[in-house]
Amino acid sequence: MSEHPHTHESPGHHHGHGVHDHPHPAAVRHDHGDHRHDHDHDHAHGDGRWASLRHQLAHVVTPHSHEAMDKVDSAMETSREGMRTLWLSLGILGLTTVIQAMIVAISGSVALLGDTIHNAADALTAVPLGIAFVVGRRAANRRYTYGYGRAEDLAGIAIVLTIAASSALAAYEAINRLLHPQDVTHLWAVALAALAGFIGNEWVAGYRIRTGRKIGSAALVADGLHARTDGFTSLAVLLGAGGVALGWRWADPAVGLLITVAILMVLKGAAREVYRRLMDSVDPNLVDTAETTLRDINGVLGTGQVRMRWIGHALRAEADIVVDPHLTVVQAHEVAVAAEHALIHAVPRLTAATVHTDHPPNGTDPHATLSHHAGH
Repeated sequence: MSEHPHTHESPGHHHGHGVHDHPHPAAVRHDHGDHRHDHDHDHAHGDGRWASLRHQLAHVVTPHSHEAMDKVDSAMETSREGMRTLWLSLGILGLTTVIQAMIVAISGSVALLGDTIHNAADALTAVPLGIAFVVGRRAANRRYTYGYGRAEDLAGIAIVLTIAASSALAAYEAINRLLHPQDVTHLWAVALAALAGFIGNEWVAGYRIRTGRKIGSAALVADGLHARTDGFTSLAVLLGAGGVALGWRWADPAVGLLITVAILMVLKGAAREVYRRLMDSVDPNLVDTAETTLRDINGVLGTGQVRMRWIGHALRAEADIVVDPHLTVVQAHEVAVAAEHALIHAVPRLTAATVHTDHPPNGTDPHATLSHHAGH
């Protein structure tokens, strides 16, 4: 257990800092249970086969994110089984990609090439993520005072660049084939490779979903549903092969372009998420939750600014609260600790909060000495 660091406080200006191994004061109104933030959105939206099928179809038509932070959550992070599942499934995808690449070489199918590139990009994204995850475990120091969690943001950039390069290559090959038609040979091999892509993704999907539900990892379950969507993309290659078998030479590059569009949709979502993370964007609902939680704390008369930012796959917060001006430093500090404790329980993936205590206006502005620094 680490102790709460000493604060430099003056009356009406008390600061509770972001360490959450504090005693739990009675001022906290909420019964928070086991202090877990699993929030297992395991995509079980209803009972029965129809509900399951309907949800799977929704995932097929909805772009999914390759954002690095989506790949790791608290359950997966602390579970060897979860990480083993992630790496084993990516190994299967890598093997599937190699098989498809060999068939592309002998058949000349650009539809299969697009699917191969898509699967390869999925497998390769694990490399920067894995490096970032290892780097992110390093302890904070005097140079990197917040630790190394931002390495995951850099991994997100690498992933976006990987997806962009794969989409550009797939688009180029498909357009070039439309402009300069060529025969696709070994259609039976193309069909088998498409089935291999579907089977590989479906196996990975089932494995990730089962393990994710077992260990309570929402991220792993979501990754499994993502793999299931990619399996349907692989099946689209069969349409191209069927069209070529009927004499439609354009069918293969046309399907290749469709797969390129699918990759571009993923790229758009991934780029948006990485941009938001680099700009310290958070879900406004998290801020609403934090403000509501603070207002429910005994001793909190009001709230001021609440700010949050992601550092890797963990959140940190800064919050201003208003307390009675007649409280002692110790009492105001207890309210600040209670506020931080409640926030950690209420906001998913929040690991620490710095709480600044203020008092209602009493004729003088305690922040007047800071006013000339505003905007600097």
